[in-house]
Amino acid sequence: MSAKATLETEILGRSVRFDYSEHWIGYSLFLMRLVMGWTLFQGGITKLVTYLDGNPQNDWTAAGYLMNVPDGNPLMGLWGSMAGNPLIDMLNMWGLTLTGLAIILGAFVRWSAFWGAIMMLFYWLASLTGGLMAGLPVAHGWVVDDHIVYAVLLFGLGAFGAGRILGVDAYLEQLEVVRSNPWLKYLLG
Repeated sequence: MSAKATLETEILGRSVRFDYSEHWIGYSLFLMRLVMGWTLFQGGITKLVTYLDGNPQNDWTAAGYLMNVPDGNPLMGLWGSMAGNPLIDMLNMWGLTLTGLAIILGAFVRWSAFWGAIMMLFYWLASLTGGLMAGLPVAHGWVVDDHIVYAVLLFGLGAFGAGRILGVDAYLEQLEVVRSNPWLKYLLG
């Protein structure tokens, strides 16, 4: 038997009300969390493994990406200045890996989803072209590409507190330190 619930809210000045199945929402949030976490984790761990394999010729670096942003990108100079910076490489590799792992485990999901979305917005900005509308078409879509989809999905996972669904956050929120400091729930969920 699937529990039904009603969501009532105001979005963009309009009243919205609809019924939904709590059962299927739970499954879908859990599966979205796993898929999004795996996407980030795989992106990071593959870069990290090539960097740490002991063969400097195989080392992954963001330089190739940053030096080859689309022509006319309004931030081309910024991206070029970051190319070859070991700190940028480390932030990218470890950021993707740890954010993905945290989302898979359902640990600190709001915090992780926020930073994951920020990374995706940076990738999106690097894919802007100087095309039709002064920078709006991106290399892999018209304004909306996979990075925007990922950023919005991460926003949703954080907004729903998806780490509470078969995740570590469900246990962390029961700790006395979290109950004594309710602001910590903004990092969890």
